[in-house]
Amino acid sequence: MTPTQIDLVQASFAKVAPIADTAAGLFYGRLFEIAPEVKPLFKGDMTTQGQKLMATLGVVVAGLKDLPRIVPAAQNLARKHVGYGVKTEHYAPVGAALLWTLEQGLGADFTPEVKAAWADAYGLLSSVMIAAAEAPEPVA
Repeated sequence: MTPTQIDLVQASFAKVAPIADTAAGLFYGRLFEIAPEVKPLFKGDMTTQGQKLMATLGVVVAGLKDLPRIVPAAQNLARKHVGYGVKTEHYAPVGAALLWTLEQGLGADFTPEVKAAWADAYGLLSSVMIAAAEAPEPVA
């Protein structure tokens, strides 16, 4: 990711953060619409799940300028997700739901440049997570 793309992701997320609960509801609604097979993976309270999602996104977005700091956390998260039943093929609809949610939340501010920056950010992080999920557990 370029510094400009990171700035675009961070600035646009700052505009979505005030509507975090609404954004999370939009995200999960869209995700379950386009990938209904993932709905059974979510067993807890969806309001709490949405808060966790937005908090995690906040940490990742804030850390984009220091990838070596956030990559291990993303890898650990991916390994946990395997235990919940998340599969490699689930990452694509999650990315699509994320971009759709950002488009809804940002409206005219979701420019082609912002969309491309988010797509690159998600592509980078999801590839790290997929690799971690598919790798054998590290030996301690």
